[in-house]
Amino acid sequence: MIIDLRSDTVTKPTEGMMKAIVQAEVGDDVYKEDPTANKLEQKLATMFGMDEALFFPTGSMANQAAIKMHTQPGEQLIADKWAHVYNYEGGGVSFNSGVSCKLIDGDRGMITASQIEENINPPDFYHSPLTSLVCLENTTNKGGGACYDFSEIEKIRKVCDTHDLGLHLDGARIWNALVAKKEDLKAYGNIFDTISVCLSKGLGTPMGSVLLGKNDIMKKAMRVRKVLGGGMRQIGFMAAAGVYALDYHLERLAEDHKKATEIADILSQQSYINRVEPTETNIVIFYLSESVSEEKFMTDLLQKNIKISSMGQGKLRIVTHLDYTNPMHETFLNVLKNYSK
Repeated sequence: MIIDLRSDTVTKPTEGMMKAIVQAEVGDDVYKEDPTANKLEQKLATMFGMDEALFFPTGSMANQAAIKMHTQPGEQLIADKWAHVYNYEGGGVSFNSGVSCKLIDGDRGMITASQIEENINPPDFYHSPLTSLVCLENTTNKGGGACYDFSEIEKIRKVCDTHDLGLHLDGARIWNALVAKKEDLKAYGNIFDTISVCLSKGLGTPMGSVLLGKNDIMKKAMRVRKVLGGGMRQIGFMAAAGVYALDYHLERLAEDHKKATEIADILSQQSYINRVEPTETNIVIFYLSESVSEEKFMTDLLQKNIKISSMGQGKLRIVTHLDYTNPMHETFLNVLKNYSK
């Protein structure tokens, strides 16, 4: 038995999802003739109260498309220093859009309205890049699955309106935030100009993300997706997996959160652990004591067929997910309880 807790992207389709994939009605999506892709896009647009939605093969491409749609070369976006769009998308902000990032030292990947306002470049000062976009991430990946307080997002929207800035949400794990905080999807659709949502993490599909937005900006989406190489044909097979996941895998995210909390609680009691970050959803971030070798710890886990992630600078990550079963959970908790350095 391999216990793979590196990411919630390692899941495989369930039996029900595979059946939905095989039975999907498909067409050519470049012509917008794939009925299942159209169904998924309409379903998500309705769920969030957005005007339009467009399927992308990856979350990074959806984010990069949104940034390109919001900005012009030479401009600047504001994001937290741990933002996925800056740290984990291959430098795409500068490569694809010619845009720079002003990074804010937030709290576990989350930034405030006041921090954003302090970091907007004066629009009439032509020596600095023109600030045109704010990118938020909810939940935060590098921040350990932390969730924004929605009231802060509302304040950020007001700042963006005052300064004529676009507001994009990297919602790769927005589903986890919505389940954990019992929030309303339409409230997010009302606040943000664009939202990218991922289907292949907590929801367990093989691939795919969807970009949602208002009409005025989404009219650029098809062209930008084409430029980035994201125009695909019979994507209904993957869209069917997304429809199935939205119908059957959303509520069960609470199970992943519960397991993550139990892991965090056990870790916090161990002498070989320095500290554990607050755990709100399905990601556990922790640090080993100085006397414990990270290399040895990771090797010891691997010898027991347990895989976790190192994020550098002593930060270790555990992510619970659909394929992490109850027997796996009990085994892993026992390993953590009985580990000796």
